[in-house]
Amino acid sequence: MSSSASEQRRGAVSDEQAERAATYQEQTGYPMDPRQARAVTAEAQGSGIGAGAGKVVAAALMIISGLFSFVTGLAAIVKGSYFHANPNYPFRWTPLGWGWTELIVGVVVVAAGACVLLGMLWARMVGIFLAVLSSIAAFLFLPYFPVWSIAVIGINIFIIWALASRWGSETVA
Repeated sequence: MSSSASEQRRGAVSDEQAERAATYQEQTGYPMDPRQARAVTAEAQGSGIGAGAGKVVAAALMIISGLFSFVTGLAAIVKGSYFHANPNYPFRWTPLGWGWTELIVGVVVVAAGACVLLGMLWARMVGIFLAVLSSIAAFLFLPYFPVWSIAVIGINIFIIWALASRWGSETVA
């Protein structure tokens, strides 16, 4: 990158910082600290490709996990005799009941994943909650189909990590 291009970019960022500082002062009546202006500008711009990739990975994993749960639920509803559990399992439920639970959780997780992909902040919190809920449902489904349940639990762990990670740079030195 040439020095003139980097100077132009720095000039554009400082113009944006000045603009944000002026807007802040108009709205609050207090001047904005220059460090705060840099932080707000950096947050508004995102932290580049890493922030976007985190959002896409989290959303894709949510959609995949939701589809896994949906397919598991559909299979349990259509062909419940395929799933067999230990008769002494303390959380015994019919495969039909688990099927409907997995199906509903799967649809909701796919919808929340689409909202995360669209950048809705509330969807991150809902996504974490749904990933935990989906993990609990998959854990309780372990005796019926263990390999599938373990795969869903593993994906949900990555979803929780990706959604709980910071996506933007909140502090600028």
